[in-house]
Amino acid sequence: MKNMISSYKDAGVDIEKGDRFADFIKTYASKAILNGIGAFSGGIELDVKRYKRPVLLTTTDGVGTKLLIAQRLACYTTIGIDLVAMCVNDLIVCGAEPLLFLDYIACGQIREDMLQEVMKGIIRGCEIGQVKLAGGETAEMPDMYKPGDIDLAGFAVGIAEKERILPKKNKMDEGDLVFGLPSNGIHSNGLSLARKVIPDSEKELWQDLLVPTKIYTEELKTLIPAGGVLGAAHITGGGLYGNIVRVIPVHLEPELDFNWEVPHIFEKIRTRGNIGDDEMKRVFNLGIGIALIVKKEKADILMRSAKTKKISLIKMGRLVRRKTLHR
Repeated sequence: MKNMISSYKDAGVDIEKGDRFADFIKTYASKAILNGIGAFSGGIELDVKRYKRPVLLTTTDGVGTKLLIAQRLACYTTIGIDLVAMCVNDLIVCGAEPLLFLDYIACGQIREDMLQEVMKGIIRGCEIGQVKLAGGETAEMPDMYKPGDIDLAGFAVGIAEKERILPKKNKMDEGDLVFGLPSNGIHSNGLSLARKVIPDSEKELWQDLLVPTKIYTEELKTLIPAGGVLGAAHITGGGLYGNIVRVIPVHLEPELDFNWEVPHIFEKIRTRGNIGDDEMKRVFNLGIGIALIVKKEKADILMRSAKTKKISLIKMGRLVRRKTLHR
């Protein structure tokens, strides 16, 4: 015979806690939070006069097993930044201006202290990414998740002028240059491998794994209009090569010199796990968060623009003719 259950709370869902968490978000002081948040949907007015042929772009992503590191260290202050970064970075490399962000939080039990830290990070990410938090969903599912478990998903919407959407593969040629914007470290990919090779005793390295993904909105809003950028790749799962080939024509491939300073966390991962160089390059960003394909004749203009705005821009290599047309 089943236990007598007479309320939603008895079943493991606390509506009052959920309402308090929603109120926390509504009353949090940030210009990144859309007015009227809490309705069934959220939106902003579009100034379409700025565009000849406006196109809406959307992205969705999560933070993967980085959540397990946050859980291990009992630190949830930055994981929300990662969530926004993974979505917003995917928008801006397409030449879009980020507009709206929504979050989905699933948990076994609403722990207000933990979820408030997550949400503070999401709001901070929206501030950095120059995007409005338009709403979200918090789902308490005790039969799906353990009491201390959470899962995150993010969704973002941006707008772009159709003629300026990246990549412009038809304009890329052999000899065009590849530049990179430095990463903050591992970001939010490759952690299923990293977690298994970092010893439990090395707490400092675990903390390094939790450093939040860098958001590149400001940098790309400067560099793309400067001219010469034909494509941009957000370096996530699949490493540098795997992501760069997504934005270049099939007859070309990147030839990278790897002659830049790689954050120490990657060397620690490599040595602790005895991981080969090819596997490291296939899995991790190795210090580059965004790769840019730049017309070789306009590379000097881009570098001057980066220097003026004090943006660190790394020359990584060039495009060469592909040896085989099969990827």
